[in-house]
Amino acid sequence: MEEKIVSKKINNNTIWPSSEEEGELAIDLYETKDDLVLQAAIGGVAINDLDISITNDMITIRGKRNREDESKIEKLYYNECFWGPFSRSLILPQEINADKARAIVKNGLLSIYLPKLVKTQKKTLKIEEE
Repeated sequence: MEEKIVSKKINNNTIWPSSEEEGELAIDLYETKDDLVLQAAIGGVAINDLDISITNDMITIRGKRNREDESKIEKLYYNECFWGPFSRSLILPQEINADKARAIVKNGLLSIYLPKLVKTQKKTLKIEEE
């Protein structure tokens, strides 16, 4: 079975530097009646710096959080927030309909709705005689 890859590129010019340390995006994944829902706090990330790629059984989120006015910092006392490129790939617990997936950002929270793939019910096949 051929898997269809749906890439929701928001910014085709995003360059992911390989020389920088890459962080891992923290996520929540839960299930509703119709969807798998993935949520991630992305405060400080511009929507243009996000890339979401989906197949029927996997999702990858990549992005970059840039610190504003980093050149003005003279002394850093705490550095607990991750700044720079991040990514997260996740094998989904069940197949989804990648063509109908949608992503929403509200108040710094990314919510990705992944409609569950409805498998056909068991079908009894009638045998015909020739």
